Amino acid sequence: MENLDQTDWALVRSFLAVAEQGSLSAAARQLGLSQPTLGRQIKQMETDLGVTLLIRQPRGFDLTEAGQAILPAARRMQDAMREIALAVAGRDAGTSGTVRITASEIMALNYLPDIVADIRDALPGITIDLVASDRSDNLLFREADIAVRMYQPQQLEIVTRKLGEIQLGVCAATSYLQKHGRPETVQDMMDHDLVGYDQSELILRGMRDLGWPATRDWFTTRCDDQNAYWQLIRSGCGVGFGQRNMIDADPLVEALDIGVTIPPLSVWLAAPQALRHVPRIAAVWDRLSDGLSPFVS
Repeated sequence: MENLDQTDWALVRSFLAVAEQGSLSAAARQLGLSQPTLGRQIKQMETDLGVTLLIRQPRGFDLTEAGQAILPAARRMQDAMREIALAVAGRDAGTSGTVRITASEIMALNYLPDIVADIRDALPGITIDLVASDRSDNLLFREADIAVRMYQPQQLEIVTRKLGEIQLGVCAATSYLQKHGRPETVQDMMDHDLVGYDQSELILRGMRDLGWPATRDWFTTRCDDQNAYWQLIRSGCGVGFGQRNMIDADPLVEALDIGVTIPPLSVWLAAPQALRHVPRIAAVWDRLSDGLSPFVS
């Protein structure tokens, strides 16, 4: 292990990504690196330490005993790097620079573009990175500076603010209703084509919470991508579920009153406590809050 002191954070970060993601491709996407670069970094770390850390399996990589042994220390190193990054960022007094916002794909497409345009007009010195993703980006690791969440983050080092709630409803395209009729009760709806998710169980869990014994085969069209899901409803694939803001604003879609109330989605802003009052982040936070306020109740 004569080169142990030369093993830098970049190599450890790559090892952690592969160990936690289980594959080079997923780790490369997470880090924004190519798979060959990531593979070379893992090999370099193994050379520095004089041990094999990962073993290729048919469906990815498994940790060796040596890999398992160093994993806790590597995670502590990651925590230390996070603290350094947050400490430095928290001392930034400038009102220019980049602010990275993460939000769900449907929020990023349907709500945020006009708000981001207003931010750019009002704060031209601030550059916006918008991460449209339904995965939970880790604010504490600077994967984003501000998150728009449909739930309240629970980490102690995260500052949150509830903006309100987005109402949900049952809906279908006018073109579908003209062909198949308009359901007026829950039982009527069960006789119609239903649009649901594929692998995600979010809609199924919501239906079961309402007392419906829903299963995946209830849905005649299935898609997990929320924006594609909405387009399937608009195109007349069947009865589905959507945000009332989007239903009411879309001339191709009609809300259906079947005598049921769907629990609303809570909308939260979240940011690392160390960054919340950095001037550029505070300015974007305030404008996001103002921009989203017309859509929440």
